[in-house]
Amino acid sequence: MKISSKVECGIISLVDICIYSNDSAVTVINISARQNISAKYLEQILPQLRQANIIRSVKGAKGGYTLTRPAEKITLRDVINALDSTVLSDVTFRDREDCLIADALSECLWSKMTAYLQDFTGNVTLRDLADRYDRLSAAGTAEPMYYI
Repeated sequence: MKISSKVECGIISLVDICIYSNDSAVTVINISARQNISAKYLEQILPQLRQANIIRSVKGAKGGYTLTRPAEKITLRDVINALDSTVLSDVTFRDREDCLIADALSECLWSKMTAYLQDFTGNVTLRDLADRYDRLSAAGTAEPMYYI
């Protein structure tokens, strides 16, 4: 399975907003600096997430982006579908409509894989990703142990 950089950067930016918002808006410049993603690229991705009602934009001097609902209520399926609706869609063989092997393949493999991916991404939330990030960053900042 191949995920586009747009989807990956969108997920990364949402986790960043989740972690760093603290009741205030997170700016594109700050996301860009922390995550090493081009600000121009983020300016193409974030409006799609806003249109999907995942984030809202805040205008003004302290403007930026915030989540529209708690991170526990935003699933990866919501994000992926907002940025690339083809990733979790059903696989079809348009030019092989009369091929029974293609029908069997679709029924036994592609439909089940699609259903699994939709279910899996529907059960992973931004909160899950943010919590995992917190655990990884806490483990990485632990004091080094010296052995003699």
